[in-house]
Amino acid sequence: MKVLIAGATGAVGRPLVRMLAEGGHEVFALTRSRRPVPGATAVVADAMDRTNLLGAVEGLRLDAVVHQLTALKKVPTREGLMAATNALRAEGTTNLLAVAGATGACRFVSQSFYGGYGFRDHGAEPLTEDVPFAEPGGPFARTVAAMRSAEEQIFTAEGVEGVSLRYGGFYGPGSVEGMLDALRKRRLPVARGGVAPWTHVDDAAAATVAALEHGRGGRAYNIADDEAATWLDLITEIARVFELPKPLVAPGVLVRLMAPYAGALMTRTSMRLSTARARDELGWRPSVTGYRDGLARTRKVLGV
Repeated sequence: MKVLIAGATGAVGRPLVRMLAEGGHEVFALTRSRRPVPGATAVVADAMDRTNLLGAVEGLRLDAVVHQLTALKKVPTREGLMAATNALRAEGTTNLLAVAGATGACRFVSQSFYGGYGFRDHGAEPLTEDVPFAEPGGPFARTVAAMRSAEEQIFTAEGVEGVSLRYGGFYGPGSVEGMLDALRKRRLPVARGGVAPWTHVDDAAAATVAALEHGRGGRAYNIADDEAATWLDLITEIARVFELPKPLVAPGVLVRLMAPYAGALMTRTSMRLSTARARDELGWRPSVTGYRDGLARTRKVLGV
């Protein structure tokens, strides 16, 4: 399969390129830099510049396009910091679907995020993909609207089998380094709050490969560890595994005041995800038993 990956140098993109290349697929990496991308042929263009993008893929024939683009270097503290990522999910998806049409790609796999179900307490029952994404409203309306837009576009595009992967919060190489630095400087306050689904970046990449090979068009798949955990649980374990100071525990109201977006995820959003559909239809299983196992693996990889 000839696959173009937008976001090939990100936390999920890097292991995804490696897994696809090892699986015998021909990988093309969309990048704004001319630096080589190991395991892939670089396609130099900006996903938000439609003319430039279509010019860069002129003459290229593809089987699939993967949208793994975000503009997130760390957990955003307020919704305004989501603007660039929201644009990539909305207008970026439009542009990448145009690439699929221009190159003959009939499969399109896009990343999504558990927050699309809504920033609230969803109870103890794991959510299935039959639960619709939240209606845009409230302080994070633009973020939810962008995730809804991406799914609506890929599910209704003509000539394309669109698959959406609704990931839990990422951790692992390329994803925890910012937290490590903040813990060292004691600048990562956390609060007690709701339970969140988590996904090791290698498992997110493996699920993306499975979706390319086996996913059904017009379907969403939840991708997460078997074990959900609070942010306090996860960050405390990061500190333990990497032998760093424990995080500062602050009142939820203070964290939400300092960081409205992250604070809402941390203290007011609670959910578990059912991954039965991904297991049954994609043949995917998480490779870690949970975040403790995944963080121990992360330390070995990072060697710190």
